[in-house]
Amino acid sequence: MSIFNAEDSTRSSLDRVRSSTASHVNEEIDHQTDINIHHYKDKSRAEILERIQMLDKEWDIERVLEVNASTLALSGLILGLTKNRKWLFLPGIILPFLLQHGLQGWCPPLPLLRRLGIRTRGEIDREKYDLKLRLEKS
Repeated sequence: MSIFNAEDSTRSSLDRVRSSTASHVNEEIDHQTDINIHHYKDKSRAEILERIQMLDKEWDIERVLEVNASTLALSGLILGLTKNRKWLFLPGIILPFLLQHGLQGWCPPLPLLRRLGIRTRGEIDREKYDLKLRLEKS
């Protein structure tokens, strides 16, 4: 018997992050996405394509968490090895949070990052594909 729940391991990042985010924050992110889509309703093809390129480059919540966690953990490791061993507590705190996010879709920085408007890949793609659909219709 596995310690991992098979149902949880197949859930998408979008589902895990959104279910771990306060509903009013999800609603704010969805509302801003709708505003973004509406903003491009009457824009030229070139402007819509430029927005789609921007969306392709937008960092999703997973990437932000992974980069921030690895930067803090690596910094703590380097400082712990070169300056003071007390810095080794930093990777010891950060890495379990990253593991928790990987398993459960939640970690302490998640609520703050979501309130800042950092979207999941699925939320970014919703805007992107709506804009592509508008291009096909025009």
